[in-house]
Amino acid sequence: MPQQPLTIGIIGDGFMQPALFQNALTARLPDRDLHFRTKELDWPLKLKSTKFDPTLPVGEFVGRPEDYFGFLVGLDVLITHLAPITAQSLTHAPDLRVIAVSRGGPVNIEMAAARERGITVVNTPGRNASAVAEFTVASLLAETRNLIRGHLAVADGTFGRDFYHYANAGPELCELTVGIIGYGDIGTRVARLLRPFGCSILIYDPFKDLTEDEMAAGFRKADLDDVMRGADVITLHPRVTPQTKGMISRERIAMMKPGGYIVNTTRGQVLDYSALYDALVSGHLKGAALDTFEPEPPPPDWPLLKLPNVTLSPHIAGASRHSATKAASMIAGDIALILDGKTPLYPCT
Repeated sequence: MPQQPLTIGIIGDGFMQPALFQNALTARLPDRDLHFRTKELDWPLKLKSTKFDPTLPVGEFVGRPEDYFGFLVGLDVLITHLAPITAQSLTHAPDLRVIAVSRGGPVNIEMAAARERGITVVNTPGRNASAVAEFTVASLLAETRNLIRGHLAVADGTFGRDFYHYANAGPELCELTVGIIGYGDIGTRVARLLRPFGCSILIYDPFKDLTEDEMAAGFRKADLDDVMRGADVITLHPRVTPQTKGMISRERIAMMKPGGYIVNTTRGQVLDYSALYDALVSGHLKGAALDTFEPEPPPPDWPLLKLPNVTLSPHIAGASRHSATKAASMIAGDIALILDGKTPLYPCT
């Protein structure tokens, strides 16, 4: 019996480009009659994402649900990165069987509504874990070893000879104890990348136990306050939850060793930036490397923008080509499994 044609809608953008998903699906399902409908949002160049809207049951999205109603009509499968999909959205897609979200969590999907309609939702956990882990270590090195400040000194003609003064020279990683807050896909990769440098590794994650190999390598788990007190560097990798919002508070920053560093490549909501500013200005902390902010983007008068001992980047830790192609491959694989009546590898519950 011939298979029915499958209508797949792809709402991509400048990073998660529709062609990536179309190519991955065509390669994975060469014998299926696939019909593609695509839309490419002008994000991140022109459109901005909305982190939170009290009128909607979704977060971290681009546009409004009604912007996509017409696109959804007649779809069997929807692939999206940033489109907000609500219960009202789903009334326009009565044939929809699968929603695939090319990100670590389906925060832009009203999951209860999808479950009620029997729609399978899959996502791409860990798609950018390697990218973020590499960027975290690079940010730590850039801040501790004056890389960006040195570049600016060469570019402006002063050449930065003062960076060779003992007082201004940075530490080597082999001297440092690094505290990793959140030991999921990203945190574990950060630890593995730092191990060859000779860092001591402290870990806080109430949901993750260390393996025998990790314990043999000298990694140690501790409670959050002990990690804050014991580490020279704190690097942040928890998901944002009610429990993790503001977890790196003024009180906890004050626990850190004098001369310590904070690296944040997760989300701005986990860190008290006002307290961080005060710790950097007072000299209690020597530096920080920040890829995420609260609010984001920070306003022009945001105090941390003016400090010399901060390395800043525009939330690009996960922006590698590999993370985009990996997401497309993961989604294509799960859609193929679902069409074969099998359980997907990355279901959302």
